[in-house]
Amino acid sequence: MDKIIARGLTFQACHGVGAQEKIVPQTFRIDVELGLDLQPAGGSDDLASTVNYDLVYHLVEQIVLLQSYNLIEALAEDIASTLLAKFARLQTVQVTVYKPEAPVQGEFEYFAVQINRAQK
Repeated sequence: MDKIIARGLTFQACHGVGAQEKIVPQTFRIDVELGLDLQPAGGSDDLASTVNYDLVYHLVEQIVLLQSYNLIEALAEDIASTLLAKFARLQTVQVTVYKPEAPVQGEFEYFAVQINRAQK
């Protein structure tokens, strides 16, 4: 399957279970892989034949910044379901949410969740 890939969408937001996480913004990085047939767009060179990734970015941005989730699993689910609902051309979506400032005592690069969802 063909893919549009968006890597490293980065936002400052308040998601988490802890009281501090609810009020002190931290960094969240999002990767999105959109599975769809890109042959029509490749043949026509027409934006209407694909998914506009500027719209994808701003939808993800709205979800990350305007909502507050206890779990990054819930954030990932909302991103995936919103993208699948908004873009009928999408067949699948993979969303990875990275939380590099997770409140965990220890040395680590990040904690993350990755989900794969498909049109129903």
